[in-house]
Amino acid sequence: MENFYLVIVVILFALAISDLIVGVTNDAVNFLNSAIGSKAAPRWVIFTMAALGVLIGATFSTGMMEVARKGVFFPDMFSFSEIMILFLAVMITDVILLDAFNSLGLPTSTTVSLVFELLGSAFAVSLVKISALGGTFGDLAQYVNTGKALAIIGGILVSILIAFSFGTLVQYLARLLFTFRFERKLLYFGSLFGGVAITMISYFILIKGIDGSSFASLPVGHHATPLSEWISAHTGMLLTISLLGWTVLIQVLWWLFRMDILKVVVLAGTFALAMAFAGNDLVNFIGVPIAGYASFKAWVTAGAADPSAFNMDMLLGNVETPFLFLLISGVVMVITLITSKKAKKVTETEVNLGRQLEGAERFGSSGIARAIVRSSVRLNKRLKRLMPYKANQFLMKRFAPVETSDDPEAPAFDKLRASVNLVVASSLIAFGTSLKLPLSTTYVTFMVAMGSSLADRAWGRESAVYRISGVFTVVGGWFLTAVIAFTISGLVAWLISAGGWIAIAALMVLSATLVVRTHILFRKRLVNNAEEEEMISEKDELVKRIEKAENQAAKTIINTNRIFSDALDSFIREDITTMREAMERNTLLNAKTKKQKNKSITVMSKMKMVDVDAGYHYIQLVDAQREMAHAIHFMVDPLKQHMENQHKPFTESQNAQVRMLIRAVDDFFTFALEIVREHKFDNIDLLVTRRVNIAEKLYSIEKDQVKRIKDLEVNTRNSLLFFKSLTETRNLLLHTVNVVKSFRNFYHSSGKYL
Repeated sequence: MENFYLVIVVILFALAISDLIVGVTNDAVNFLNSAIGSKAAPRWVIFTMAALGVLIGATFSTGMMEVARKGVFFPDMFSFSEIMILFLAVMITDVILLDAFNSLGLPTSTTVSLVFELLGSAFAVSLVKISALGGTFGDLAQYVNTGKALAIIGGILVSILIAFSFGTLVQYLARLLFTFRFERKLLYFGSLFGGVAITMISYFILIKGIDGSSFASLPVGHHATPLSEWISAHTGMLLTISLLGWTVLIQVLWWLFRMDILKVVVLAGTFALAMAFAGNDLVNFIGVPIAGYASFKAWVTAGAADPSAFNMDMLLGNVETPFLFLLISGVVMVITLITSKKAKKVTETEVNLGRQLEGAERFGSSGIARAIVRSSVRLNKRLKRLMPYKANQFLMKRFAPVETSDDPEAPAFDKLRASVNLVVASSLIAFGTSLKLPLSTTYVTFMVAMGSSLADRAWGRESAVYRISGVFTVVGGWFLTAVIAFTISGLVAWLISAGGWIAIAALMVLSATLVVRTHILFRKRLVNNAEEEEMISEKDELVKRIEKAENQAAKTIINTNRIFSDALDSFIREDITTMREAMERNTLLNAKTKKQKNKSITVMSKMKMVDVDAGYHYIQLVDAQREMAHAIHFMVDPLKQHMENQHKPFTESQNAQVRMLIRAVDDFFTFALEIVREHKFDNIDLLVTRRVNIAEKLYSIEKDQVKRIKDLEVNTRNSLLFFKSLTETRNLLLHTVNVVKSFRNFYHSSGKYL
């Protein structure tokens, strides 16, 4: 029996490593988005500061969180065997849940996921125990602390509103004072601004970083007052000394070295948030395994008696965490932070929602977002009418943006906003911690960033509905996290209780399979994103633009040919798997051509060394590719729906004609690809001739279909689908010729500059 629970402890620590990886990946957005979005420093410098903060914070951490032991349940009401089931269910659920959010690129709260996993698991284990003892549902209150869950939900709502409001207000005042052309004003107010900012960040480190750490109990002074209590008693003095000291130091450094004040603030804030994250949120990933390890040690020390009779009241006391565990956890977090591509994806979500410049939006619009924007526009017009003309002009000048850079690698927002994000988030989290409020660093940092972007007028008429929809998506995901975490953790705990080691083995295999599957899906998205990066950019040299345009045209032809052939062939063979794969490729082609079209106008407006004709022909090329994607979609989708609904397939005579058509169209696409790749534009007339020949075959096939209708060989549904396929084939061939012609025209128009 002892070996069985030893295996569970090993599994808990294995899951802890996985949880550290997926947890850091998600929480990286908390401390990286401001520095990365503003490009305050090279990426390696930003990651170095964050890594130092993570490593120091991890080693300062106590490694134990009250909620992991007794926050949402009463451990003295459970036996050792029940506690181990509870902890194992939590860790399995946490790894799966956080990895799924990472793959979607959505930031969520590791604190909330842990709390509700503990709550759900304790709920399920308690019900099993109550049922075995013959109790009633009302006895649940003796086992589960539901009040804690309600307090956390309330904390979520309060932190969202407060963080967004303060982010908006402080950024509005900062922009009103400094404007977007803040360089000259920093000459006069820079040292004071930097002093205030770094003082608040320092206060954040002291309150959020030291409180609860292993240093909190260090004796200070003659009375041996604990460090945390001494800091709390002398907060005012520390803030005053810090403000004066930092202000003077920054001014001296400015005089001597012309130091970039905002850059220092952003890097200091990044370090502070990373340190506090590791020092406090580390327990979200290793707190449960440490509690399980401590429980196992206590059980073994007591003689490894009956695990179902050994009470876990020892978890009510303090449980120290070995320093080695903290150090290893910090190293794992740093490695993950530097190497994880999913961390970059999660960070990009917040940066994209807060960027100052226009561009492709990740999220679509929603009804509630449109209603909010519509109401806001009306309110803004009314306020402008009520305000004096000079006041309106003054505000317009203060918020007049600087000219946008042609560089696509330009910062998403400036360092002033990044500084405000970090200072406000640090201050709110420190204040909430001092009041023992259940705030989440994810919620606070995200909503502060959204509020500051709103105040900066980054959410203009062209982007507001998409940004608001994105915020609602992320916020909705937070609440969904709680529901999913509670449900899945409870289900897993119940399965383990019922199935024992067989259920544990099955769940481990299932969790590993799900994590691997999400990783594969994420890798596929990375490949698709890499293809999207092949789109023409304004920074490309002329030769590179021609090469990219050629690759775009060629890949569209290749992908369309494959989709066309696979869809019709799988329809003949009634192979729904291949049909779905063809539809999936078609969906990707649609998304890719849509992004190309959305980006083409912006790219053309900023291109240099290209005349109006070349720009026009490139837009025509993108439009023709978009039409190809439409044509193949309108052909494949009805075929797929026909198969999904199990309707009758084509007749043998129809299948024979479709096979002939597949061969003819494949030859046509192969010839079109050869013209594009080898620049044999003299053969375009021959390509047109081939299209005409296939069109004549289509006409003949349509006449044969009419005969089948008259002979009652086919029904109406068959005829509509057959004619639809032939019509879209005709459209597809026409647009393919247009792609080849447009590429030829772009090539010749651009070539005169070579």
